[in-house]
Amino acid sequence: CFSLHPPFWYCLFVPPSTVKQPPTIVKQSLKDYIVDPRDNIIIECEAKGTPVPTFQWRRNGKFFNVGKDPRVTMRSRSGTLEIRSSGKPEDYEGEYQCFASNDFGTAISNKILLRVSKSPLWPKEVLEPVVVREGESLVLPCNPPPGLPPPETFWMDSSIMPIIQDKRVSMGLKGDLFFSNVLARDANTDYSCNARFEFTHTIQQKNPFTLKVLTKEPYNDTFLNSTDLYGARNVPETQPTFLSPKGLSSSKIVLRGEQLLLECIAAGVPSPNIDWIKKGADLPSKKVKIENFGKTLRLLNVSEEDSGDYVCMASNKIGSIRHSIEVQVKAAPYWLDKPTNLVLAPDENGRLVCRARGNPKPTIQWLVNGEPIESSLPNPNRQVLGDTILFHSVQIGSSAVHQCNASNEHGYLLANAFVNILDMAPRMLGPKNQLIKVIENNRTFLDCPFFGSPFPLLRWFKNGLGSGLDGGQYKLYHNGTLEIKQARPEDQGTYTCVASNILGKMENQVRLEVKEPTRIVRAPEHVTQAKGTTVRFDCRVKHDPSLPATVTWLKDDKPLSFNWIGRFRKDDETLTIYNVNPEDAGTYTCTAKTEIDENSASARLTVTVYCSLAGRPDPPQDLELSDPSARSVRLTWVPGNENNSPVTHFLVQFEEDRWEPGKWQNLSIFDGNLNSVNLQLSPFVNYQFRVIAINAVGQSQPSLPSARYQTSGASPDVVPSGLKGWGSKKNNMEITWQNTERNGPNLRYMVSWRRKDTEEEWNNTTTTRTKHIIHNTDTYVPYEIKIKAINDFGHSPESNIVIGYSGEDKPSAAPTELRVSKINSTKVNVHWVPVDPSTVNGEFKEYKLYYWREASLIKGLKVNKTKLHKGFFTMAEQPSGILTELFPYSKYKMYMVVANREYEGPQSNTVEFYTKEGEPGAPKYFRIQRHTDVVHLKWDKPLEPNGVLIGYTLQYHTVNGTQAGERKVQSFPANVTEYIMNLPNRFTRFKFYLAARTQVGAGEVYAVESPHFTNEAYKEQEDIATQGWFIGLMCAIALLVLILLIVCFIKRSRGGKYAVRDKKDLPLDPVDHKDQDGSFDYHSDEDNKPLQGSQTSLDGNVKESDDSLVDYGEGGDGQFNEDGSFIGQYTVKKDKEETEGNESSEATSPVNAIYSLA
Repeated sequence: CFSLHPPFWYCLFVPPSTVKQPPTIVKQSLKDYIVDPRDNIIIECEAKGTPVPTFQWRRNGKFFNVGKDPRVTMRSRSGTLEIRSSGKPEDYEGEYQCFASNDFGTAISNKILLRVSKSPLWPKEVLEPVVVREGESLVLPCNPPPGLPPPETFWMDSSIMPIIQDKRVSMGLKGDLFFSNVLARDANTDYSCNARFEFTHTIQQKNPFTLKVLTKEPYNDTFLNSTDLYGARNVPETQPTFLSPKGLSSSKIVLRGEQLLLECIAAGVPSPNIDWIKKGADLPSKKVKIENFGKTLRLLNVSEEDSGDYVCMASNKIGSIRHSIEVQVKAAPYWLDKPTNLVLAPDENGRLVCRARGNPKPTIQWLVNGEPIESSLPNPNRQVLGDTILFHSVQIGSSAVHQCNASNEHGYLLANAFVNILDMAPRMLGPKNQLIKVIENNRTFLDCPFFGSPFPLLRWFKNGLGSGLDGGQYKLYHNGTLEIKQARPEDQGTYTCVASNILGKMENQVRLEVKEPTRIVRAPEHVTQAKGTTVRFDCRVKHDPSLPATVTWLKDDKPLSFNWIGRFRKDDETLTIYNVNPEDAGTYTCTAKTEIDENSASARLTVTVYCSLAGRPDPPQDLELSDPSARSVRLTWVPGNENNSPVTHFLVQFEEDRWEPGKWQNLSIFDGNLNSVNLQLSPFVNYQFRVIAINAVGQSQPSLPSARYQTSGASPDVVPSGLKGWGSKKNNMEITWQNTERNGPNLRYMVSWRRKDTEEEWNNTTTTRTKHIIHNTDTYVPYEIKIKAINDFGHSPESNIVIGYSGEDKPSAAPTELRVSKINSTKVNVHWVPVDPSTVNGEFKEYKLYYWREASLIKGLKVNKTKLHKGFFTMAEQPSGILTELFPYSKYKMYMVVANREYEGPQSNTVEFYTKEGEPGAPKYFRIQRHTDVVHLKWDKPLEPNGVLIGYTLQYHTVNGTQAGERKVQSFPANVTEYIMNLPNRFTRFKFYLAARTQVGAGEVYAVESPHFTNEAYKEQEDIATQGWFIGLMCAIALLVLILLIVCFIKRSRGGKYAVRDKKDLPLDPVDHKDQDGSFDYHSDEDNKPLQGSQTSLDGNVKESDDSLVDYGEGGDGQFNEDGSFIGQYTVKKDKEETEGNESSEATSPVNAIYSLA
């Protein structure tokens, strides 16, 4: 249901079958019902309703008592009549109407006119031989018996062979056989008209006609091959005359939607050609068919614009004539607004509308429960206003079925529409908890059929969140369907539709799953292979893992069969054909299909048979011309060698020596199996032709040219098309049109024009161009324009009058009193006083509103001040419009101008207005930092708050695969943008939904999901360098290392306890010993290797480094932790302790070193 003018409701749904409702006709026989007299007569009438309807019939306007006639029965729980075929079926002919009734009203069927098919015999007659002189015209009448329906006619001879028809001999629309001219050979057969009757499947034959042809020359078969048949027979050539229709003009009436059949058959020697045109317009190529050798024009599905004058032209080389047929299109009534069923709650208002169009204009009659509304019981809550019935404050018990009858002299329309008064809480009519699978990026519809009275309000929610889905990605239809314009993976979820009215509410859920599309990532490619080889076609498919896919193969759109001994094999990704044969050639298609989509790809297989290489064909030879006429000639040639590749087409080209001499142009292309074709030509052209053969390799060389053929001239027969007038400047008008065919020398155009709605004389000029400019015109005034083409042979028909306009100027006035009303957060109503139409100075285009966002009402928020515009096309006296898609809580400015096609006028007053608060946008970002036992959430305020933020709402639940835990809610004030939550264990995952809030409500939701713990473990190690305790530990280690370096420096400065002055000049002794003063000789066996930091002297001895720390470790193998600290305790060698143990000045450990410093 929907409402255009509340509280008038229009219901588009069908109530559930359990609801009490008036009858509705669901099936009935045709209005014009013709039956076979040999069969039982079935007159259908089916209806539904609650309670089940009962049925009655009227015949010829009177009650038809079905029970009194033993041959008539009515089907159970139905109104369908069955009349047994015994007796005279003609006794039951007449007009029938069905009435279906229950406690809430009566519905009626159309009036069904029942007629029995008839197939009468030909009248007995004796036909004398028809005597005719050779070359004269002849009409053999058929006059079939008037059957019901009318029979189909055709002509045969007494040997039951069809009469061969061509442009000389043909059958007319009424069945008569026309001879444009009679030849002596026409006496060789007889002619019998046959009538085929559709219902009885019988054919009746009329007594045959025999012809006696009077000739000047004796007839024999040698004349059949003569190129000048009439001259050889001494038959005088004559100008065309019309056999049907007679005279120079006629008229025809056709009904809209039917087909138009026009016929022109002419006599003459040689046989005339027939051409068709429509005055003032082109023939509609998509609807028109030219049949019966050009003599019949068939126009399908006629509409009002097909009315007009149709001209047929009959021409031969002696002359031409024309016949004009005025076609009028009438129309039986057809619907503009068909009344539909209406469901209302008590005290509601509603209306039924019945609008129809036709020619003549239909009359509208209203009925109630099958009786004229004027004679029905008065209803104070009902008001009839012509084609509309208004209902006010309806009450229980006033349900009824209303009928609208629209009729004119060509037919009638009848529609039933019930008004059902119900009081009912909402109901869901669709399946519960439906699962819908769709392909990603596809348009998707979620259905939610519902019913209730009063009409329920329906809203959609996703995952239980939001304030109703409508707008943006979503579109909500009046019948409850929700459209998702482009389904994306994030659109997956559970959607809930809720219908509510004052009596209650009801909801239903739809689960949506978005799947990847099925794609063919490696498609088959075109292949050309020699006979006997192996061919492979690829078909690699990618599809959604949750949707099983099947791949099928077709050859030329027919399924391929596979078996283990056949030559065709397939696997998951390929089709293989072994030992290919010529019959394997064709188009192969692989189709990948899942339960919800499919994809196909095709490739052609060409099998070559010849071992030798294929080449271009040789050029055709021996071009000959025959059957010359005014606008056609027959061209025949001998094909050249195909060179191992069959010829597929022949291209015929022409060259003429008058307009573009020496230039070869394409005329027509024909199938490769033809070598004689009829060429359609233009008048007044001196042609010569050549032919090119085409095969799979390429084109042949052109053939040698044919002899020249000159067509006779004619006046232009087509009105120049595309006539229009428009102003390029404010004081001129350019008249343009398109070239037409020359048909003769000195083609030129006579253009005429005058001011519209004046009595001025026509101005005209003649030009060879396709444009004429009129200068010094007034601004934007209408002109009447017409044109015709002229050459030395005459002129074309004059075109229809076209209305053109001179140039436009800038509008001189501005809209006034621009103002706004009904301001909300995103839209505003705009009102203004319109300009005087005379000040537009051109064709009114629109009122253009310029508007821009001046500022946000939130301090410090920068806005885009780009100027936007919106057009309003209205000619109302008090115009208004709605400006939408505004930003909430913002300051806007706007002004308006009026625009014509070229210019905009001056600005109106500038209006300033402020939009109200709205729901905020999504937060600018929403991030998760996960640690072992907590989750740290951070976010920022929305880029578009759309009002004053009052806080944030955080909802979250645990996630375990596809299972969602209980949802919990946290609220935060507007100044809080982070939250730390303890985790029950490190492997628990959560999904979070964050939305900002204003006074209007919660805004767009930002949803994120916490990552797996395993994904975070390594990140914690990487981030350890940012932790405070680690930084403190590193500082302590660095301080300890610094102290050790200071101790070493002090020890080096004191020099140890050996006499350097006494020993510095002694040679080094290779044997370890102690000096007398207790100093220690550093030359030991272990010291033969250079230590780290030592240098080697020129004589190979080791010079000890000044800052070696070897003596501070055991055995000289000092080791370090990864953080640079020493392993173990800093000590000297045992022998050094024994030697120097009594020396208190020696620092033997870091602790002692520290004490010694003290």
